Formats: sequence, C-alpha cells, structure tokens
Amino acid sequence: MLDTNFHELMEFPASFPFKVVGDARDNLADDVVSVVQRHVPGDYVPSSKASSKGTYHSVTIRVTVNSKEQIEQLYIELAAIEGVKRVL
Repeated sequence: MLDTNFHELMEFPASFPFKVVGDARDNLADDVVSVVQRHVPGDYVPSSKASSKGTYHSVTIRVTVNSKEQIEQLYIELAAIEGVKRVL
C-alpha cells in the first residue's frame, strides 16, 4: 500500500475526486469507471477534457470513499490503466 495520511486529514465516508490523466483515447473514461465500480459500485458520470494539443485526456470522477486504504487502492489501480500518466 501507499504511505498516506488521508486518515489524519479526512473523516470517512467522504466524497473524493480522482483526476486521471492519460493518452487521448475514446474509452479512457470507461476504463476509469470500470476500476471504480469494482470497489465502489454506483452510477458515475465522469467529466472528461482534452489537452490543448489533444494528446492527452483528463477524466475526473468523484467517489464516496470509506477508508484510507480504499483511496490508496483506487490510486494504484487507476494508475495501472493502460496509457495513464498520472492520477491526481
């Protein structure tokens, strides 16, 4: 796991935004939702935005998390999506 201090900074459950930046492709948002659904099932409508040159897409999704470990696991799995460069 990651060594974060989310448990010291937040009260759970909490609404937490994840921003995933990856190579520009049509199904990046679908892949992000798929990962989130495995941990926190729900109806998600992520927002997507293309970079100024169109090389990258950013997908922001807001998730109700229940623990520090859940946040860390989502960071790890979102970062493992093919083409993802950063998870913020």
